[in-house]
Amino acid sequence: PARAVAPDPTEQLRPFLDKIVAELKSEDFKQDRSCRQCQRIIDIASEHFDFHEMSKRVLGKQWRALSQKEKDQFVTLFTKLLQYAYIGKVEDYIDKKIEFDKQRIKGKRAEVLTHLVDANKSIPVSYIMILKGDKWMAYDIIVEGVSLVRNYMEQFRSILRKEKFSGLIDRLQTKILELENEKNQQETSAGASTPAADAS
Repeated sequence: PARAVAPDPTEQLRPFLDKIVAELKSEDFKQDRSCRQCQRIIDIASEHFDFHEMSKRVLGKQWRALSQKEKDQFVTLFTKLLQYAYIGKVEDYIDKKIEFDKQRIKGKRAEVLTHLVDANKSIPVSYIMILKGDKWMAYDIIVEGVSLVRNYMEQFRSILRKEKFSGLIDRLQTKILELENEKNQQETSAGASTPAADAS
């Protein structure tokens, strides 16, 4: 019997990114300054982003020492951090065109190189993916040579060394709360300014 042909990572990534961009450009997202709509983006992202694999790689050796409960706790908090730290700040990117460049496949690993393009600049963005079943799942994004996973790995490594895992969890919870409050303040400020503008 003929060997089954592995799915093409670029052909899986293309409609997925189109779906994400369409959601980011929706009126619901644009008007949601508190980023409640960001959860909708995370839900869509989960279709082709493996947040569990991403979390595992961010923690490195520390991951193996954690209980299942601790792993689940970290995945939840890290995903929430990405929700506020990245998805809420995409205004600089959603008006750019996504151009697909090339892909490299080695076994169950793949890299798909894209560019975010406008009239003034082309930003290289690579998606690092792993094949799980018949679906390519991204576990890292490299923007202009900077890896999301490696960036957080270096930050967390220092915290883990000084404050252990419990200290990292405390830091994540505090940071998420700060980002949530920041978003809520933006919404409150925008809401307060609207009646004044109408009155004038």
